[in-house]
Amino acid sequence: MNLNKVLIIAEAGVNHNGDVELAKQLINVAADAGADYVKFQTFISEQVISKHAQMADYQKTNTGKTESQLEMVKRLELSHEDHYKLIDHCAKKGINFLSTAFDFESLEFLKGKLDFYKIPSGEITNLPYLIKVAQLGLPIIMSTGMANLQEVKDAFNVLIANGILKENITILHCNTEYPTPMEDVNLNAMLSIQKELGVAVGYSDHTLGIEVPTAAVAMGATVIEKHFTLDNTMEGPDHKASLEPNELKAMVKAIRNIETALGHYKKEPSPSESKNKAIARKSIVASKTIVKGELLTENNITTKRPGNGISPMQWPNIIGTTAVKDYKEDDLI
Repeated sequence: MNLNKVLIIAEAGVNHNGDVELAKQLINVAADAGADYVKFQTFISEQVISKHAQMADYQKTNTGKTESQLEMVKRLELSHEDHYKLIDHCAKKGINFLSTAFDFESLEFLKGKLDFYKIPSGEITNLPYLIKVAQLGLPIIMSTGMANLQEVKDAFNVLIANGILKENITILHCNTEYPTPMEDVNLNAMLSIQKELGVAVGYSDHTLGIEVPTAAVAMGATVIEKHFTLDNTMEGPDHKASLEPNELKAMVKAIRNIETALGHYKKEPSPSESKNKAIARKSIVASKTIVKGELLTENNITTKRPGNGISPMQWPNIIGTTAVKDYKEDDLI
């Protein structure tokens, strides 16, 4: 994907707790923060999770419950009608709608509703899913949590083999722990993916705070995805590892500032600093009274501000020459 600016995806995920009105509030927050997309999750619980699947440890910790994963996720499922309401609300708020599909039926449902498909970390080793997504023909952003580099390459090759052009693939480094400990972030792995596959890269973040996604942008991330919530004390599996509204707004601002600050690769004076050259730099000046015809030496010249005279870089060319006029102390030579 060829992006002119860092793409910021505000990940609402399932932080609506299955309530479409809460989901609309999340859309409001994402739009107000200035995110490019607000992302939800589209799934039919029984097609994604077996009745034998257990909750992850972080889900047990964050929810305080020991029910099955299917029971937990079923409460977070949005209907097709709910999706249409959210798509309409995104349009009203001026923010792009996005959702990750976790099953074939959901992939089909999202056809015609998305600008690109987002492959979640858990599907990176799901060959039938990868083939199906690729055959749908849209650009792809793929998260890589829990994967090693070979698994990332394998998934990438499946997408390429099924018709997706390299320039239409963006791969996100990710750690699938909520929240992710700082020592497990390993942002440099994002650069390893870029070097190995020659693709655009980004970062899907589950740490607390906004430092890591901001740093990822400084390192070259073209996409940032970050969970957010209305209140991280709410009940649910992802709220505790999500930004609150004011934090999301701060992250977007920080990313845009870093994006602007990165600038170009040419080292040259900027327009704002050029006016300070004469003030901050020095010139060759008389250190004492000098009469016309006197030899200029280290004993009668020195360097001082302002910098609108002869540059001290010309010092060897001035030493040993003859004064062409009289100088008082501090006069520019």
